Amino acid sequence: MNITRENIDALNAVVRVDIAKDDYSEKVDKILADYRKTANIPGFRKGHVPMGMVKKQYGKAVLVDEVNKLLQEALNKYLTEEKLDVLGHPIPKPQDDLDWDSDKLSFEFELGLAPEFEVDLKSKKTITQYHIVAGDEMINEQIDNIQKQYGKLKPQTEITKDSEVSGIYTNEEKEIENSVTLTLDKFKAKATEKKFIGAKVGDVITLKTKGLYSDDHELMHALKLGHDEIHDLDIEVTFTVTEINERELADLDQDLFDKLFGKDVVKSVTELKDKIKEDAEKQFKQQAEQKLLNDVTEHLVENTKFDLPSEFLTKWMQTAGENQLTEDQAKDEYEKSEKSLRYQLIEGKLITDHKIQVTLDDIKGHAKQMIKAQMAQFGQLNPSDKELEDIAARVLSNQDEARRISEQIISQKLLEVYKEKANLKIKELTYEAFVKEVYGDK
Repeated sequence: MNITRENIDALNAVVRVDIAKDDYSEKVDKILADYRKTANIPGFRKGHVPMGMVKKQYGKAVLVDEVNKLLQEALNKYLTEEKLDVLGHPIPKPQDDLDWDSDKLSFEFELGLAPEFEVDLKSKKTITQYHIVAGDEMINEQIDNIQKQYGKLKPQTEITKDSEVSGIYTNEEKEIENSVTLTLDKFKAKATEKKFIGAKVGDVITLKTKGLYSDDHELMHALKLGHDEIHDLDIEVTFTVTEINERELADLDQDLFDKLFGKDVVKSVTELKDKIKEDAEKQFKQQAEQKLLNDVTEHLVENTKFDLPSEFLTKWMQTAGENQLTEDQAKDEYEKSEKSLRYQLIEGKLITDHKIQVTLDDIKGHAKQMIKAQMAQFGQLNPSDKELEDIAARVLSNQDEARRISEQIISQKLLEVYKEKANLKIKELTYEAFVKEVYGDK
């Protein structure tokens, strides 16, 4: 067997594989001999079928199969030994006139080669690294929500602005009859709120669904309808008041602090505010870091210039998926995926340049931290190391989950590189200001 390569240009090459009959004949003969032992052909006893007949019936298929195996093994070995960084997979050149009876078979494969380039993290223009803080307004609002959540209900005779109201939404035409408990601040318009103020148990309030709530999900829950059903829904519904309560706020005492955080973890309102601020800012940090990761990624894709073997990749995409694409479909698919492919190459370059590695201990440690955080949400604050080890082992037995965790770790390690090397400016602001600046008024 002989393999040669012709470089067409920096991004394209053709590999030629010459296979001699000696490379495969012994294996083909052995397989055919085994076929002869088990072949069931009318007129012949099992194991006594003439070899000529076996070759006539099975020889071509066995030959093609063995040659294809040889080609695959030879190509993989060649690409590894030559350290060729290829994109996609080798594409075989069509050969309609191939003579399988020849003493020498030759095959050619097109290769798309990864470009050589450098990644410069030091951009002229600075990239904002947000530091999101929990403001006093947010902390006080969170404390108010906690007091309401753990407070007691006290019956009322009529609805006030702060009442919790239970009732039934009804519409005969749409067959709506759904019991809900609501607070008046969920309604979009003040006029709707005014319709409820002063109402008593048994009163019936007529409402228009259009513009009833600010959020369609609230309307879905209120009427128990699907997303498609509530889209642009404009009907009248009635709300029959069945119960009115006032929520007495829970006292900010040690009993409440212990319910929230465990025995004596928090001992004062000041410590409660500090704890709420700390927990909130941990969540904000994740959001800010994801924003930074997205922004640096976008910058690198836009500013790291290199060419791709686009014609080769378009051709490869025609046959790479489960269903073969037309040339136009493949071109469209390539245009959609080009940005993602560019970042994959940039990411690979950064991982190599900065010697980023993910070990099994990294993956297990990350999985255990993730599991511990999830358990804490359900009140299990101090799981044993054996519990974490056992759950982590089950999680990591799923290859997709293990791969996902590995990708998260790589992203985290790349983020540390960006923080150290990229041209960043830190901007501190409240969560509300962050949402407004990044996502606009919503």
